[in-house]
Amino acid sequence: MITESFTFLDGIGGKAEQKLYSLGIKRWDDFLKAENIVGISAKRKAYYDRQLEQAKKALQDEDVAFFAEHFPSRELWRLYEHFKDACCFLDVEVDSKGKIIVVTVFDRFHSKTFVKGVNLEKGLLEVELQRYKVLVTYNGRAFDIPKLKALGVAVALPHIDLKGICQRLGFSGGLKDIEQQLGISRPQHLRGKAVDLWKSFWASGDREWLELLVEYNEAAAVNLHQLMEKCVRQTMDKFK
Repeated sequence: MITESFTFLDGIGGKAEQKLYSLGIKRWDDFLKAENIVGISAKRKAYYDRQLEQAKKALQDEDVAFFAEHFPSRELWRLYEHFKDACCFLDVEVDSKGKIIVVTVFDRFHSKTFVKGVNLEKGLLEVELQRYKVLVTYNGRAFDIPKLKALGVAVALPHIDLKGICQRLGFSGGLKDIEQQLGISRPQHLRGKAVDLWKSFWASGDREWLELLVEYNEAAAVNLHQLMEKCVRQTMDKFK
């Protein structure tokens, strides 16, 4: 995964990476062990060797900030397999005015949900996010992250946005559309719109609507995990 990526090296893009693969240079150690590589001068190779050694040390130290700084954003999906135990899946829902009403953070095993008027607080959200090394969303770059920042929540984690990965794999639409295209199930009663559940809660005061909203948001966060797994497998298949 991470050790099969060379696009973080200065001057190495997707085509150059594919050329390395065709030469049998598929992992960092392959590159480091090679005495010389076609198309790369000895001086340039020595420079790349130093960059790769830095990356190896960062991986050993689990210094995820190194990869967030040096990897192209479209390559951050490669962090998942190595850092999955420190990864969280986040989904935000908003009201008709675009204000956050619920946020769920899921860690592959447990979810924690923050609800407006209950526990949706900047400090609590930041404390929760600080527990992780990598953040996964769907369309979070355009939606979830700006909404959190508007709430004053600092989001400093390396961010994997699944929307871009899905588009590169040939899928399109919102999260529920992608779920259907990839065979990820969602209970029928959780296929509506979060804003409608919120409106029903405030109109009736019936806590059942609020509980349904929380269940809706948690289902989205849980499905992000399944989507991440499928995207990683399908992306890796393209490299084989």
